[in-house]
This record gives sequence, structure tokens and C-alpha cells, in this order.
Amino acid sequence: MPGGRLTQQERQQIALGVADGLAYAEIARRLDRPTSTITREVMRNGGPTAYRADLAHRATEHRTRRRRQTAPRGPETTPQAYGRDPEAVREYEEVFATASMQGGMPKMEARVLVCLYTTDSGSLTASELASRLQVSPASISKATTFLEGQGFIRRERDQRRRDHYIVDDDVWYQSMMASAKALAQIVHASRQGVGILGPDTPAGARLENVARFLDFVNESTTRAAEQAREVLHTKPGAATGVVPD
Repeated sequence: MPGGRLTQQERQQIALGVADGLAYAEIARRLDRPTSTITREVMRNGGPTAYRADLAHRATEHRTRRRRQTAPRGPETTPQAYGRDPEAVREYEEVFATASMQGGMPKMEARVLVCLYTTDSGSLTASELASRLQVSPASISKATTFLEGQGFIRRERDQRRRDHYIVDDDVWYQSMMASAKALAQIVHASRQGVGILGPDTPAGARLENVARFLDFVNESTTRAAEQAREVLHTKPGAATGVVPD
């Protein structure tokens, strides 16, 4: 039924629909399911390029058994603020993490970032992250080092000398600026290669085209980020002065 768990037959229909390039809304209409259910199902099980009905069904059964085993002691039983549905929050975190991984972020780093983003304070200590994600402190240390280096999070130390990892309103802007800096270094290296290999050679011409392309993209992205930065500091629905496309 529409409100129950997806059956294996429904997952097979989803897989066929994804393979045929159907929109999630169309697949949902055919199955008489909410579009969000289809989106969540695909994204948490490999995404549109890797979704397999049998693997998704086994993975769901495995997650269900694991939750039943850990429910009495797991952090998932902690009441959610604002009357949120803990199950819906947990499933959304998986969707968000999967989307981040498809964008190239490693799994643990994605889980840590999502954990911070879905926390109202936007700030957690390493021990709190380890407890919420049920992983080792070493895993958290590695993930936060990566995220901090990429500009996705920042670190502050409190009076008790505990490190707090934070996502704030400006974190995406800072991350994009860090990416722009790294891209500028690639542009510089490419142009160095042009001089060494010769501008009139095939290899030199190839590197020059790469440099010009990346330089244009980098400049456009940086300019757009500067113009849109105020969006990060306004409430949804408020006027920002940024003209939409």
C-alpha cells in the first residue's frame, strides 16, 4: 500500500523506470507513492547510475535488522527537537550523505558533514560526533581534518580545551573560495606547461585550452559566489538583491 514499505516488485519497477530515464515524479505516479519516497529510495541505494532492485531490497532488510538490534542503546532513540520524526530524519541524513558522496566526498566525511548540518546548533565535539555516528574517534579525526582542509567546517576550542567542529552560514562560501584557490593553482601549472612544451605544439595547445577553460570557469564561479554570498545570511523568503536566472 502507498504508506507501507516498498516491496521487492516495486523496487524492480523503480529500477526499470530509472533505467528508462523516467523522472522520479513519474515513477512515483505509476506506483502511487510520494515522489520523496522514490527519491529517497534511489539516492540511499547507489543513486540513479547504480540503483539495483535486489541490492536495494537486501540493504533495506539489513538496515531494518541493524536498527532493531541497536534501538535500545543507539543514539537514534534520543527524542528529536521540534517534534521531528526520528525515522524521517535518519532517512534524510542517508539521502543527504549519498548525494554528497556522489559529488565526490568520501563516505565518512559526508556522514560527519551531514551530522553537523542536521544539528540545530551546527556545532559538535569529536566525542559527540563519534557517539552519534557510532564510529571510532580516529575516524572522526580523519574526517574532520579533511573537511576543515576543504573549508567545509571550522574548529573552535572552548574553555575546557575541547574542539568544536562547526558549520555556519558562511561555510559554503569559504569552501568555494578554497576550491577557487586550488583551481587557480591548476591554471598556473597548466600555463607553466605551455611554456615548457611550446605553445605551437599539440601538447602545449592542449594545456593552454585547459588553462583558458578553467580560468574562465574559476572567475565566473568566484564572481557568482561573491554576488550570492548574502543569501547565506538571510532568512528564506527574505529579499536578497540577488537576481535569479
